Amino acid sequence: MEPVPHANTNLRRAPVQQRSAERLARILDACAELLDETGYEQLSTRAVAVRAGVPIGSVYRFFSNKRALADALARRNLDSYAERITARLVTIPAGDWRRAIDAVLDEYLAMKSAVPGFSLIDFGAPAPDGDPADDANQRVAGRLTELLAGHLDREPDDDLLRSILVCVEAADALLQLAFRADPSGDRAIVAETRVLLQAYLARVLD
Repeated sequence: MEPVPHANTNLRRAPVQQRSAERLARILDACAELLDETGYEQLSTRAVAVRAGVPIGSVYRFFSNKRALADALARRNLDSYAERITARLVTIPAGDWRRAIDAVLDEYLAMKSAVPGFSLIDFGAPAPDGDPADDANQRVAGRLTELLAGHLDREPDDDLLRSILVCVEAADALLQLAFRADPSGDRAIVAETRVLLQAYLARVLD
């Protein structure tokens, strides 16, 4: 069972007791499983409640609709992604940005192949609400900037954030292409993505 997402402002009500936190995690687990089985369009809050083994009211206690549910799953995915990268960075010498970027890409690919629901909802719900301040790639770039700045012993300033955002947007587009070409991810396109990220960041971080 995955950890409950922290500071999730998309929840109607944050869990206070451990039992509520566990119920929320079961609901998100059920959502992830059903996404793989039925897709987003066929997803329903009632089906999630049945799969999670909770009353439908428990789902609506936390979420107003299925989009809010999917968004919470995306935020949990981002929390898990950040935890995985943090664990990898501990094993990489400080300042070694090339290996750090490899870890960032590797952990995304690992989640893509192993985490339920991740292929449809990685870090953002399929139907974005159009709020630029809540853009999924902006959230990912912000989190990665904090992690990488700490590893590189530099300030997470606007210049670094802009560079990381460019990388996130480029990688997002290229990895979508890789997985359209091959359901398991076209290795050649993934390799080219790695080359592109390294080449672009060399002028910023070297």
